[in-house]
Amino acid sequence: MKKLILLVLTLFALSAFGQDTTIVKKEVDPLLLQLNKFHNKISTLNLDISTLKLDVDWKKITKFSTIYGAVNGGNSLSDVDVYSVTNGLQTQTVQTPYDYSVILGVRKIARMGYEPKEAFKNGQENSFSDASTVGKVKGFEYLFEVSYVRQEGEDYANQHHFLRYIDDTYILKGEYLEDGFADIKYFETSQRYRHKIESLDHLEFLPNELKKGKFSFNIGAAQRIAEPYGFDPLEEWQLSNGNLHYTFLALEEGYTVRFDGHGGTEYFDPSGNSVATSTEIWEGVVIPTVLSDYTERKRNELENTIQHSLIIGFDYYFYSKKLWLHSWGNLMPWHYNNGGEFSYHKYNNNEQWYDYSGGLIFGYKLDKHLGVFVEGKYNKYWNREWHDFSFGINYIIF
Repeated sequence: MKKLILLVLTLFALSAFGQDTTIVKKEVDPLLLQLNKFHNKISTLNLDISTLKLDVDWKKITKFSTIYGAVNGGNSLSDVDVYSVTNGLQTQTVQTPYDYSVILGVRKIARMGYEPKEAFKNGQENSFSDASTVGKVKGFEYLFEVSYVRQEGEDYANQHHFLRYIDDTYILKGEYLEDGFADIKYFETSQRYRHKIESLDHLEFLPNELKKGKFSFNIGAAQRIAEPYGFDPLEEWQLSNGNLHYTFLALEEGYTVRFDGHGGTEYFDPSGNSVATSTEIWEGVVIPTVLSDYTERKRNELENTIQHSLIIGFDYYFYSKKLWLHSWGNLMPWHYNNGGEFSYHKYNNNEQWYDYSGGLIFGYKLDKHLGVFVEGKYNKYWNREWHDFSFGINYIIF
């Protein structure tokens, strides 16, 4: 009997212990579990740089890329004769040196279906599709190009570099653009979520053939580093009536004025060279140069600012031998205001503004002979605009 009682008590205790362990069991926090795993991985990392090996497949990265260099040139504006009768008839011939461009670059961008295949690249190809958000293939694509250009007597050093990675669900891109002719320079990165639309059958306004195209939209964040566009160095020199105290500004810049006591005036630059002997020449020729040099110097003295923005975009691509359409667009409707002294919000009445870019490439062959095309891109960032376009018709005679 004693053994039976002990056996019953033992079974009861085991049952109670089992129930107790079930009741007090605690769920593990998934976040703490992931942090713990992350901590364990970090603690076991080998931080010895000498053992670090980068497994980079350079052959895959450079495959199908093109390295190019070219020198292009041609005549510029024709010579112009300028006449003066101030001290008798005088003739001066204004000559504009010839235009040229020296271009060096490397690119790996898949050729779109509508783009012709060139025998050689000279760097002057007008590839509108380079500005599109999404390329023809997934993976890495890049462009690195530097050019030195003289156009209508003005010299420019231009650069355009970008590296982008395209996937079905996201887009990563970094870009640097310096366009002297458009007076724009910035560095931009963006990270976007991409959503592909599988079917366009519900878009009744599209022709049936265009419903076969590939469409996607994207949303994410963009960061841009650039000079503080909108800053006006001449604002502090403006008078209450809106006029500019340009003579006093020139004197502060080192220019001097000499009066001969008989009503004559002569103006000298900071080096002591005579630059004008009348008020008309001073105001019409010298002052514009003074203002231009002053604003450029003041802009160059300022540090670059960073701008964080929301970015929304889309991309559509369809190609057939008879019809093709490629269109893309990007909109930045909201920008973070850091309250800085040179924030663009300050020059826009502390309000938001819209920065946007887009492009369109369209071609249609009506028959074997006649075809029409429209191509172009447009950009507007801050108070800068730059764009290119081309349109026309082709008729093949045979």
